[in-house]
Amino acid sequence: MRINVQLIRAANDSHLWAETFDRKLTDIFSVESEVAKAIADQLRAKLTGQEEQVIAAKPTDNTEAYDAYLRGLAYSLRTLPTPANLLGAQKYLREAVRLDPNFALSWALLSYINARGYISRYLQPTVALREEARQAAETALALQPNLGEAILAKGYYHYTCLKDYDTAVRYFERARQFLPNSSKIPESLAYVTRRRGQWDRSESYFNEAERLDPHNVSLLSTHAGSYNALRRFPEALRKLDQVLDITPDDVDTLTFKAGIAQAEGDLPRASALLAPLRPNADDNLALETQVYQAILERRPAQIIPRLKEILIKPNPALGYINGELRFWLGWAEEVAGDHSAAQESWRQARSELESFLKEQPENYQLLSDLALTNMGLGDKAAAFKLIEREMAAVPIEKDALDGPGPIEVLARVAAQLGEPDRAIAALQKLLSIPSSSPLASNLPLTPALLRLDPMFDPLRNDPRFQKLAESPAPK
Repeated sequence: MRINVQLIRAANDSHLWAETFDRKLTDIFSVESEVAKAIADQLRAKLTGQEEQVIAAKPTDNTEAYDAYLRGLAYSLRTLPTPANLLGAQKYLREAVRLDPNFALSWALLSYINARGYISRYLQPTVALREEARQAAETALALQPNLGEAILAKGYYHYTCLKDYDTAVRYFERARQFLPNSSKIPESLAYVTRRRGQWDRSESYFNEAERLDPHNVSLLSTHAGSYNALRRFPEALRKLDQVLDITPDDVDTLTFKAGIAQAEGDLPRASALLAPLRPNADDNLALETQVYQAILERRPAQIIPRLKEILIKPNPALGYINGELRFWLGWAEEVAGDHSAAQESWRQARSELESFLKEQPENYQLLSDLALTNMGLGDKAAAFKLIEREMAAVPIEKDALDGPGPIEVLARVAAQLGEPDRAIAALQKLLSIPSSSPLASNLPLTPALLRLDPMFDPLRNDPRFQKLAESPAPK
């Protein structure tokens, strides 16, 4: 086996050192340890006894389990936690702990992936998933009480699944003792502080994390997401361009850039970014952004056959997201002028979405999808009741990132169902705060989107709406 190692200063990409290691593939972990010590020598770093023990430690004796872990880790480091990436990571990490039930590091990462899927709603946020996240973290801690990744995973469980931010922070700070140079600590603190609405503090943590790991595309993408929520689009674009320098042509990054173009009202730029992409249902961020683009252009007929093709054979692993895609199909059909087809799509979407409500009663994305679907069907009482449930599931006082989402749904439903005063009040609130949309690429509503989005057509002649749509986006 030949390993080529290069040491590069991440800040400016300058070349510091390189060496080639030719070794027999009998013990991959001893080779890893040798390489790590060689790098430490080049950095003139003095390793403590504890650090040398960490480098020499074998996470598992099972090479197949380690291979599965590395594959899961690779999925976890991709740009965004899409269903495709989370399901891929989950599959390999479950396989790793099946092959070696004592593999603490893999248990910790499995917990982290499940917890991230739970809060993003890209995995089905059921009680079973939440329990798997908890049990995996506790198994990792039982196996290795001082494993920093296990302590971090337990904190991440408290943050994502319980929204117990104080306990989460205590775990993160404890994990820092064992992972002093890990970007995961400030990254996790950035997540908690932005949910608390402490945006400046969150940005400081993101910057700290990026200094420690400047080529981490997942970290850069998430930081861009924060800038998007704040409508600081030029800064978001700079982060996304950094990602594309590392992973050119990344679908999710191009989708994010297209979402920003939509939010800025530049549909030709968005179209140029989206046109080459052909995402599947498990990359619903890109797919839904393409559908939204066609709707904003008022030319949805072009995307309808693609959606129908995907929905002929829905992927069971995507759960409620299949129903969400069917809502989008109905919206595209409605804008295309095929009212009867839209009604049929929305009836089917409602049936599919409601089937998941019992196991996912607090899934606010599911509640949002159902509220909008009932809006399409003209069921005003059901739509507003679902919005109330959504607001209770993700109160803005507890979650400054996703909490505004139900306000956007309220604005859309009220606009469509003859409640202009409620719609205007919701929009006035929404445009004054950071937010993450429950639709498409999660970009917040902007004046440009108000001007373009057909869902707000009933408000076009209202002077209050015209004022909102003409105002510049907050800086």
